[in-house]
Amino acid sequence: MRVGRALLPVVILFLANQALAAPFVVFPKVHELESPARGFVVFEQESLGEFRAFHTLWLKVIATGESRKFYDYIGTAAVAWEDDDHVVITEYLSRRTSRALLLSVSHPRDSIMIDVPMLIRSLPSEWRDALRQNDHVFVEALRADSHAFHFRVWGYGKRDPQGFRWHCEYGLTEARLSCSEEQDAR
Repeated sequence: MRVGRALLPVVILFLANQALAAPFVVFPKVHELESPARGFVVFEQESLGEFRAFHTLWLKVIATGESRKFYDYIGTAAVAWEDDDHVVITEYLSRRTSRALLLSVSHPRDSIMIDVPMLIRSLPSEWRDALRQNDHVFVEALRADSHAFHFRVWGYGKRDPQGFRWHCEYGLTEARLSCSEEQDAR
């Protein structure tokens, strides 16, 4: 399956912004991604379902050959390993929005998803209008470290025709969200 023409510019822009981040690959275009220490492989298995817009990433333990379902996604997913236990993903849900995820191999229940509804609930009120009043809002994973999940929020629309760009962090120990505007990012 190919990346849709309308989604391709968004994916290209995302990959261009990742020069200093972990190497991202785009599923379903790529079919597998090996972990840094080569202990795991994330791969996509062709679904036999009627709806081809849905995809499944699987996690394979190389030493044993065992596999388990890792994440279901819609459309396109930019995926990178942070270390041998964490994967960061930007899931492009449509031409208008995306969400960022930090998935743990060893503790799947500790995974984090950041999307527009979560940001609207979590950010101070002065930040919410940009999320509600623009019709294109993207949340893109950048990287994770031992303290925070780093991601970018950007968008444009009726409220911000020239666009807006924020750098955000989700603190892993205190579960706290903070964002700041990116200066001259265009």
